[in-house]
Amino acid sequence: MTYCLGIITRAGLVIASDSRTNAGVDYISTYQKLFDFSVPGERVLILCSSGNLSITQGIITILEKDIQGNEANNLHNIPTMYEVARYIGSKLREIQNEDRPWLEKDRIDFSCSLLLGGQIKGQPPELYLIYSQGNCIHATRDTTFLQIGETKYGKPILDRTLTFETDLAAAAKCALLSIDSTMKSNISVGPPIDLIMYQTDSFVIKHQLRLALGDPYLAKIRKLWENSVKEAFDRMPDIEWQYKRESDENILID
Repeated sequence: MTYCLGIITRAGLVIASDSRTNAGVDYISTYQKLFDFSVPGERVLILCSSGNLSITQGIITILEKDIQGNEANNLHNIPTMYEVARYIGSKLREIQNEDRPWLEKDRIDFSCSLLLGGQIKGQPPELYLIYSQGNCIHATRDTTFLQIGETKYGKPILDRTLTFETDLAAAAKCALLSIDSTMKSNISVGPPIDLIMYQTDSFVIKHQLRLALGDPYLAKIRKLWENSVKEAFDRMPDIEWQYKRESDENILID
């Protein structure tokens, strides 16, 4: 399992992913899951993958091959983000349909999903989730983030913190805390962590980093976040048991 997320705000995009892949508790490996297909000055395209590793690696290989072969449709010439998302979805279906008979025969889960974020010149930034079936949805002002993989542990902080007006640096910090919360609760998600922050209309990625296992900054934010959560918990008022009991009695009397 893995965890990838994308955030869109008025100021730009944040894309983040872990790099852990496992096929059981005794076989854990590291594979890159965030890929940059940008053309500086013209378009920024970032893709994250989750799911069956052979399928997702096959998709990346085909996308790169189409670019190198200067195919009529490739990531460097498709005119809109929506059409890019549909193109990637079609490639996903092609690989799945080709491998389906053997994978189904051996009862292997070949589902996967992808996150696509970026901006093409003359258009606004966009963020898409591409499903295993090849169809897609996009983030909106009301739904400013999309997730794939092991999503549940990192979702609460996103729900409580993010809006379309959130500062881009704050959104990046929120993304890291979301991934750290997931790593804390699920061993199938782990570093290195890849993070990209893209500013609207810049058409170049100026902020990108990879945080390895044991990175001092990861350790620092984990400790500070855990302490902050504990302090917030300690400030919560105690349950008013007596008030609750009296309220129940009043209901019964009424």
